[in-house]
Amino acid sequence: MSTKILTKPRGTRDMLPDEMEARREIETRLRECARTFGYREVATPAFEETELFTIRSGEGIISEMYAFEDKGNRSISLRPELTAPVLRMYVNEGRSLVKPVKWCYFGDCFRYERPQKGRYRQFWQFGAELIDADSALADAEIIMLAYELLKAAGVTFTLKIGDLACMRTLLSETSAEVQAAVRQALDKRDSDKAAMLLTENGHEHLVKPLLALTKATTLPEIFAIIGDIPQRERIEEMCQILDAAGVAYELSPAIARGLDYYVGVVFEAFAEGLGAENQIMGGGAYRLAHLFGGEDTPSVGFAIGFDRIMVALSNTQIITPRPQISIIYLPQTRDAAVRTAAMLRMLGICVDLDLTGRSFSAQMKNAGKIADAAIIIGKKEVEEDIVTVKNLKTGDQVQWSLSALPEQIIEFLKHNECKKQNIKSLQ
Repeated sequence: MSTKILTKPRGTRDMLPDEMEARREIETRLRECARTFGYREVATPAFEETELFTIRSGEGIISEMYAFEDKGNRSISLRPELTAPVLRMYVNEGRSLVKPVKWCYFGDCFRYERPQKGRYRQFWQFGAELIDADSALADAEIIMLAYELLKAAGVTFTLKIGDLACMRTLLSETSAEVQAAVRQALDKRDSDKAAMLLTENGHEHLVKPLLALTKATTLPEIFAIIGDIPQRERIEEMCQILDAAGVAYELSPAIARGLDYYVGVVFEAFAEGLGAENQIMGGGAYRLAHLFGGEDTPSVGFAIGFDRIMVALSNTQIITPRPQISIIYLPQTRDAAVRTAAMLRMLGICVDLDLTGRSFSAQMKNAGKIADAAIIIGKKEVEEDIVTVKNLKTGDQVQWSLSALPEQIIEFLKHNECKKQNIKSLQ
């Protein structure tokens, strides 16, 4: 009788060691970069009450979520993103914290949508939230953090920055429904649809300035179209700070961030080599805490699509194999081999020890496939308290006393041609 082969659910992935090592390396870079800005990592549950997500995005989002009733008949959903859970945590746990609150996070999210390159039903986000700070410098800092994180990851990207005050000023005479529809069209980078919506709703005179605004790339151009708005000084100050910090960006007043809770600056980043689905980061200023029972609190943050980062880096060498030592031994020298392996592992050296009872020659053959060097512990080595070290790349052999092994093996790995930088610089 044949047995059915079970496979992973659609939209999910199995990740083998090479991929996991690459992901962990990029994670580490992001965490270390966030730490230099003073952002500390937090974590939230993988599932929350469904209302946490519908209260800000509407009931329509349920069709995109993994929503269900638990055994207590509560409406629960796997988190589709992390900003709402983090703000819920702030309302629950963060009121007594020193302000502003600087938090970062990394976690998996779940959305029921059509899988495609760089977009999965289980995916990971790295993000940051700056809570209870309302200034041009706060806006600039969160953008600087996002910029430095993407640089640290090694991805080639374009950063675009806008402010919702620009588009809202232009569309101020239209209804809330028309504004929302136009924002959603612009969020999908469909300016033609946005123009059509204005025409269909009796605002044809706004089409020309709208299209001009979507193409504006300097502050003078932008304000020539929308006029002298109250937010102008803050926008100009933020850009001045970013320029002083050396952040490379493009002004893009067409950024709409279709969700209503965004209130000011908005920004996005786009990577090369991802085709149409090339957005790897999005964020902006928002107000959410009051929706979850807290005070009306200014916040600004962003989320990076970690999986898209990894796809963008897929043609770049991130990690080379670790220098690895294989210990070759005889049945009667097994205990000495185990002691030697333990000593080397305490030094942080990756050591392979045969676990299957292979013959001496079979161990050597296997070592040639997986390791850079072999430490041979035979009967002679045990009797004379020495080890034989063979460079499996060149075939050279040396003998060292066991007491000198820790110092010698580190130097061997450091200077031998098989010892390279584990992590290559990403161009």
